[in-house]
Amino acid sequence: MKVPQRLFVLSLVPLFTALAFGSSTLTGTIKNGTTGKPAAGDDVVLLKLAQGMEEAGRTKTDAQGNFTFNIDDAGSPHLIRAIHQGVTYHRMAPPTTTSVSLEVFDVANKIDGLTVTADVMRVQAEENQLEIIRLFAVNNQSNPQRTQMNDHNFEFYLPEGAKTEESVAMTAGGQPVNSAPVPLSEKNRYAFVFPLRPGETQFQLAYSLPYSGHATLDPKSLYPLEHFVVMLPKSMQFAAVGGASFQVKPYPNQPDTVAEVASNTEPGQPLAFKVAGTGVFPSDAQGAGETESSGEAQAGSSTRTGRDSRPGGGLGPPIDAPDPLQKYRWYILGGCAALLAIGAFYVTTRQQAVARAGSAPATDFEIPPSDSARARRRAVAGRTGMLLEALKEEIFQLEVDRKLGRVSAEEYEKAKAALDQTLERAIKRETQKV
Repeated sequence: MKVPQRLFVLSLVPLFTALAFGSSTLTGTIKNGTTGKPAAGDDVVLLKLAQGMEEAGRTKTDAQGNFTFNIDDAGSPHLIRAIHQGVTYHRMAPPTTTSVSLEVFDVANKIDGLTVTADVMRVQAEENQLEIIRLFAVNNQSNPQRTQMNDHNFEFYLPEGAKTEESVAMTAGGQPVNSAPVPLSEKNRYAFVFPLRPGETQFQLAYSLPYSGHATLDPKSLYPLEHFVVMLPKSMQFAAVGGASFQVKPYPNQPDTVAEVASNTEPGQPLAFKVAGTGVFPSDAQGAGETESSGEAQAGSSTRTGRDSRPGGGLGPPIDAPDPLQKYRWYILGGCAALLAIGAFYVTTRQQAVARAGSAPATDFEIPPSDSARARRRAVAGRTGMLLEALKEEIFQLEVDRKLGRVSAEEYEKAKAALDQTLERAIKRETQKV
């Protein structure tokens, strides 16, 4: 009896599916970046990124730092988590990946080589509320490289009466994750209990204050700062108080936004300022330069005016890994856009300062001539590359979410348009430097 060709082809579909998405072996190696030797005996966890973060396997590295997992569903994305001295490190394993490598670092309670390259306050006011997003860029340049971790790892002050709303943290090359600040014994003093791994870590915190038309803010920095920046709409008024000194700078691509800058400050140096009036920032998409159409400008942002740039979405697992919960994704995207806009401003201004350093006296926001000028330029390039990598990873995760049916077609199109345009601008900015 001759089997019809159509039935024969259909009978092969389950076979092809099994071959495409069947089991496979994932191997990996973990290196200790502090000692330069294999990381032996570290715990390694295989996480399946399907319905949340499902643990699919657990093992330990051998004497050579190697590990192996048998993956039942090779067609799904996975995440490798390595745990070294209590700190987690992660590496994405996209579908069909067969080999990965990770680098971990020894942990110290306190390290040398920790600097704060930027402390940025984004201030706006509407109705009876002052809304602030604060961004810290912390650089770990320890040698040999180590991760700093303690129960008050990065400290800062908040104003009296501040209501904390959302906060996120991001390690270089990672995804923004929820990380709530912890109150300390001193009033209005807080800390992020989040590991400061080698390279740059960014913290972004949104909070609000009651507002009667004017307010005085005193950040009381606990660390030396390369740059302290206050961004606000041009419709609001700014004045330094208590001996603080700022230099006004225009904000790229946003004529209605200004930045007040204090550079190379020391702990305890006066940084207090007073704001008055009201005003809100444009949407995050517009802030990233996507002003071609109002529809595109709203992509990935909140629907309420003045709250477009808020990050995060409540508390979540305090790990440096892609957040599997989609409940907060679109708010995090808005926060990423604000972070990228601030990063673009920071990098652009630093580049201008480097270009002028050889022909004009250094201002407060320029890099003074020194033996470290070349190293600083490399650091700026590294930050720009980190922004590009973060965008690429977010686009990848968005594609995974679409394939798994976690986002609607409308949500996917809006988020993809915003991310594509921001990535295009970042790439253009990078190529112009070559």
